[in-house]
Amino acid sequence: MSIRDWPADDRPREKLLARGARALTDAELLAIFLRTGIEGRSAVELARDLLARFGSLAGVVAADCADFTAVHGLGEAKYVQLQAAVELSRRALATALSERPVMGSPEAVSDYLRLVLGFESVEIFVALWLDSQHRLIAMDELARGTLGQASVYPREVVKSALARQAAAVVFAHNHPSGVTTPSAADRQLTATLKSALALIDVRVLDHCIVGATNAQGERSRPVHSMAACGEL
Repeated sequence: MSIRDWPADDRPREKLLARGARALTDAELLAIFLRTGIEGRSAVELARDLLARFGSLAGVVAADCADFTAVHGLGEAKYVQLQAAVELSRRALATALSERPVMGSPEAVSDYLRLVLGFESVEIFVALWLDSQHRLIAMDELARGTLGQASVYPREVVKSALARQAAAVVFAHNHPSGVTTPSAADRQLTATLKSALALIDVRVLDHCIVGATNAQGERSRPVHSMAACGEL
């Protein structure tokens, strides 16, 4: 049975129009993006196949071009469209954060960090540099490490702060393991960077840890704020 033959309330597009995008499952959202299926498989069934193959929606987005196009019925055009859609979301959130204080928009910050770091399989350390009104100036990647380890050099962090003429910063890194509880090393690094940046009057407002998505596309603690937990 094709999607056209489904009851109207079960069709992804009609369901989105009637109930909003948040009401759709990962497979239904992906099916709308795919638009059509292949012979013998509807778009929703193809979307479910993709989620099963790559483990989650995050896995689909993180797949490289070769792995993505290895799926029957998908080509480079779909891969390019998907990556463009993700990047549009990142840029839209970055624009929103540049227009208002980031600490007044914790959900937007979390969404942005998930898009930036949530699909990565290695640890990446970034800085969200802020102006005196705590609006986003820019995001810089400061370190990229092997699984579970990244090297961050205070001297380079200070150089980036000066180059961006920042007044404050929110640090963030991902834990590909999915555990977002800060380690002793995370706390020590935060303290070291706070001390270094205090010399140039740049405040460290937070250090966020982004977890990995599980096979169901869910996150129990998607972004752990060390500041909110009194750990800075």
